[in-house]
Amino acid sequence: MDAPLWTETYAPTLEQLPQDDARRYLERAVEEPINLILQGPPGSGKTAAARALATAAHGTESGDESSAADPNDLIIINVADFFGRTKTEIKNDPRFASFLVGRSSMSKRDMINHVLKESASYAPVSGSYKTVLLDNAENVREDFQQALRRIMEQYHRTTQFVIATRQPTKLIAPIRSRCFPVSMRAPSSAETVAVLERIVEAEGVAYETDGLEFVAGYANGNLRRAILATQTTAETEGEVTMATAYETIGTVGYDDEIESMLDDAESGAFTDARSTLDELLVDEGLDGGEVLEGILSVSRKRYQGPELARIHRLAANIEFRMTEGASDRIHVGHFLAELGRDE
Repeated sequence: MDAPLWTETYAPTLEQLPQDDARRYLERAVEEPINLILQGPPGSGKTAAARALATAAHGTESGDESSAADPNDLIIINVADFFGRTKTEIKNDPRFASFLVGRSSMSKRDMINHVLKESASYAPVSGSYKTVLLDNAENVREDFQQALRRIMEQYHRTTQFVIATRQPTKLIAPIRSRCFPVSMRAPSSAETVAVLERIVEAEGVAYETDGLEFVAGYANGNLRRAILATQTTAETEGEVTMATAYETIGTVGYDDEIESMLDDAESGAFTDARSTLDELLVDEGLDGGEVLEGILSVSRKRYQGPELARIHRLAANIEFRMTEGASDRIHVGHFLAELGRDE
């Protein structure tokens, strides 16, 4: 999808969050910047809610929620950016490079701690505090959580920490005790339709309500997936109706991308394979289970006999691990690495 993603173009303000209960807690956190744990299933809007909170608190124009949060006062650290990457990849990431100049001898754990501590130590620009969002926090190892706890204690006067996770029980008790929990439930079908209506009307796209309801049912509570499916339908068919949504969602697949990813994994080009995986997980909004399902679908056409059996064993292993938490990116990436390993 080459056009700007609607998930970014129409990122919600606090007032536009579909979950009324969560919105009330977040509105209070603008005036009283307490630490928060945003907990909920994939696609429920945890990251979008954190951005909306930061925009309300640190908008480039005071009190203007239509403006973006000042980039100096909203620091977003996706845990997968660290724990799923090598030291070299972290050091070369432009978001972190300035923090790590001359520190190549650091361990990966020390790199992570240093980036987080430096991010928290900067003075706020637009007000009395800044916000650090730690996304996909279920992937954080316990030793790093202990370091995070100390940083939270040290900079509690000037930094609000927002921890987004689908598994809050993976967080250690000292961190949970320092944060107020906010549940981000999956939006209902009616709430999803309301969000989609706002977007297609802003885009001037013709639509029928039953078309949006079909998309909402397909997304099954995953708001990001619903928005991306609506955008794909609008760009492909020019309108969103029951017929066009069914045609688009029923035919859109990622076989070419998955074929390329498997080719790269088998040839040992793991970096390229993981780059394609990132596109599927981030740009296309798939979760790890959907990527695995696509891999198995392609594999049934591509392999047979012992090799196909091996693929199914690997997939079953990875699917079980994903139910226990940690990053889909890490687990599916492990699958690709195993695929390229000589038996």
